[in-house]
Amino acid sequence: MTDTRSLLRAIFDAAVAAAHPDRVLAAQLPPPPAGRIICLAAGKGAAALAAAAERHYLDTLGLTPARLSGLATTRHGYGVPTRCTEVLEAGHPVPDQASLDAAERSLALAASAGADDLLLVLLSGGGSANWIAPPPGVSLAQKQAVTRALLRSGAPIDAINCVRKHLSRIKGGRLARAGAAATIVTLAISDVPHDDPAVIASGPTVPDPTTLADARAIVARYQLPVDDAVARALADPGNESCKQGDAAFARAHYRLLARPRNALDAAIAVAREAGYAISDLGADLEGEAREVAANHAALARDAVQAGRKLAILSGGELTVTVRGQGRGGPNQEYALALAALLADLPGIAVLAADTDGADGGGGNADDPAGALLDHRSFAAMRAQQLDPAAYLANNDATGFFAMTGDLLITGPTRTNVNDIRVILVDPAAAHENARG
Repeated sequence: MTDTRSLLRAIFDAAVAAAHPDRVLAAQLPPPPAGRIICLAAGKGAAALAAAAERHYLDTLGLTPARLSGLATTRHGYGVPTRCTEVLEAGHPVPDQASLDAAERSLALAASAGADDLLLVLLSGGGSANWIAPPPGVSLAQKQAVTRALLRSGAPIDAINCVRKHLSRIKGGRLARAGAAATIVTLAISDVPHDDPAVIASGPTVPDPTTLADARAIVARYQLPVDDAVARALADPGNESCKQGDAAFARAHYRLLARPRNALDAAIAVAREAGYAISDLGADLEGEAREVAANHAALARDAVQAGRKLAILSGGELTVTVRGQGRGGPNQEYALALAALLADLPGIAVLAADTDGADGGGGNADDPAGALLDHRSFAAMRAQQLDPAAYLANNDATGFFAMTGDLLITGPTRTNVNDIRVILVDPAAAHENARG
């Protein structure tokens, strides 16, 4: 019998590898300019992207180190060694003082670029937290409070980043405005549904179609608690983001390096090679984690009843409206909801994880990437008399899977193309498990 946990991990690893900077960056890098290359990177893949760019320019093309400089800002624990580009680790998902310092320094480096220089901007998911530059009158503490409220609200990422862009001096095209004298090339790994450049890392080098009015409407819709300074900033026309036609974008170019669809296709290939029929639910799923889980549980039940060996795969970015006091992230909550819905179903194995290696958590390098679920999980649940519905009500997926031993800990992957969720249905495995 195939070890389904090993297969699930192989599926996840293939998804991550398909979007790793070492694989996707070099072929997309622009030729060297007459002047300097100033590399500004942000997000969970920032340091790995900067290191890959250095290998290309210094080793493959033979540029002298004096031609290349910059700053890569990444999540705590996600740094890698670099030669010319400084690496700074900063807060995620809640920004910290390092996030503030990194944004200020990045804006200054962009402003230093001249007409013969290349401003190489390398983006990946997490850049919105890694780079923060609050507008006048808004403090770091106030920006942190807004971020926490947004993360607990259940709002989708485009809404979260709309508010972020209107409380920033670097997001929403403003980095391009700072570096407008240079040629700007942005290369991005997408971590958002539908791969919208204005949403990836909150679009620091592209026009922003959203407005201050949109941001205020999101605050009202999700009943976000914001203090007077934030409310004033969202009413100040001076904090409007950069729009199409702004001179900031006259020499700006943008390309995607990898997207969630690439990762999902790689995952599907591994599942198909293992003999599973495929149910591809798409790379851009959104919605409440527990509600999406209920829909996927119904598909799994249908497959069991039909006796089909089926892999149900999906990507995208789910959300959690936090009402309890527990710990977790959307992938763990999805898996926890499935634990309640599929406990009586044989032949089921599940992995739900974020390709960046962190699903919720406290911002540490050893935060869980997600969770696993199979017959051993259900046995542990029964043996310990764990009630998944009670844990779900408290949004405590991490607590539940810590008890069953099913947290998936991958460490930093140094890329981010959103979630990979896999449900394997295998009638033959059900018979093997019953005999075991």
